[in-house]
Amino acid sequence: MAKQHIFIKNEWIYASGNTIAVSNPVNGKEIGQINETSVSQTDSAVSAALTAFPAWSATPAPERARYLYAFADLIDANLEDLALLLTQEQGKPLLEARAEVSFSSAFLRHAAEAARRLEGEILPGDARDEHIMIHRVPYGVVAGITAWNFPVALFTRKVGPALVTGNTIVIKPHELTPLTALVLAELARKAGLPAGVLNVVTGAGRTVGEHLVKHPDVSLISMTGSVRAGREIYAAASHDIKTIRLELGGKAPFIVLADADLDKAVQAAIQAKFVNGGQVCTANDRMYIEEAIYDKFVAKFTEAVRNLRTGDPLEQVDLGPRASQPEVSKLHAILERACRSGAKVLLNLNDSSGPDPAHTNGNWFYPAVLEVTSNDLEIMQEETFGPIAPIMKVSSLTEAITYANQSKYGLSAYVFTQNNRNIMRCVAELQFGEIFINRGAGESVHAFHAGYKLSGIGGEDGKHGIEGYLRKKTLYNNFS
Repeated sequence: MAKQHIFIKNEWIYASGNTIAVSNPVNGKEIGQINETSVSQTDSAVSAALTAFPAWSATPAPERARYLYAFADLIDANLEDLALLLTQEQGKPLLEARAEVSFSSAFLRHAAEAARRLEGEILPGDARDEHIMIHRVPYGVVAGITAWNFPVALFTRKVGPALVTGNTIVIKPHELTPLTALVLAELARKAGLPAGVLNVVTGAGRTVGEHLVKHPDVSLISMTGSVRAGREIYAAASHDIKTIRLELGGKAPFIVLADADLDKAVQAAIQAKFVNGGQVCTANDRMYIEEAIYDKFVAKFTEAVRNLRTGDPLEQVDLGPRASQPEVSKLHAILERACRSGAKVLLNLNDSSGPDPAHTNGNWFYPAVLEVTSNDLEIMQEETFGPIAPIMKVSSLTEAITYANQSKYGLSAYVFTQNNRNIMRCVAELQFGEIFINRGAGESVHAFHAGYKLSGIGGEDGKHGIEGYLRKKTLYNNFS
């Protein structure tokens, strides 16, 4: 593996496009370079995947699974090196980077375990001596497009299900965090994966990604990223009516009722808001706290935020830098607009009294806590993707549910209550694909992660996520 190379047909090939620097978010120093993959090279990657598809799809699923197990073993064996590189290119604390790498191998293992559960159906026919058989078959070539916030986990989250179901894949990592994806490609090669089954191209979404999406030999597109990018992919794929699976943004409400375990709720609110510095689509992005406990919750939460440690992610800290300078500028603008719109600042560690004022390089933004009185504010409606925490008082669960559902997003929601009737109301009435009851953030590999509204279509994980990489073929078998 070398700088500025892409991975096609198990070979490292020099990418011939413009050079893109990869920088450490801590200090802005360059840690590597990639080159844009040219149109012809992107075509070569798709061609390699298409050529490999017949033999790979004909390989028995348990045998395909063995490659995934070997790949997972190599990820675990290289956990520390991968975690260090992940921290250096993305900025998350090293402890979180280690957890992400471990989760990435778990995605592969779960996919491999599903190899013996790729089931079809047999139905009785209407005609005499006839069976109707519904087969589940792979699509062919999958385009996997990943985001910068979890570059390792998102890679395997797509590769595992795609490959175990018999598809081949071309992955395009985000240009901010491409280095870990290239290392993963090399580990896949060392695991013995046949040539062309997995390919990696690099470059920007609006160039390399768009060509990949529009390529006539790509049958399924699986993308994790922003709503803007999702809309563009949706439009680009529409010409050929391609199947798409989009995991996009979120604006998760965090509801705490008067009967909740307050300390547990505060701890979960901190975790759900500030893991990966808030750069998570399932982050606690707006809090609705019942008035009877509002003051106590706000005091405890604000003090916990004040005690968070922000700094070099290779040290013992809770938050690292933002992934890029545009993210920093975006967050400052969001904070300023919220204050102009009437939000009250309860805590802002970005002011002159904030931690580490000597940080002049890198992509630094510190936590802030706001009190709001209107659900119409931008800070309560638009995804923040950063450590700004708005809190709003509500009079009842009914009001909390009403405000929570007044959103164009529908990915995740959090509810804290000890009352089972309240819990079941939330299950029935909250318009979100994923609800966390009395716990913080974090999905399981065998569950299902999917959103409503602008949060996407399709879904990932578990048996339902794996089924998304298969399409149905119906056979009328008449043996009269």
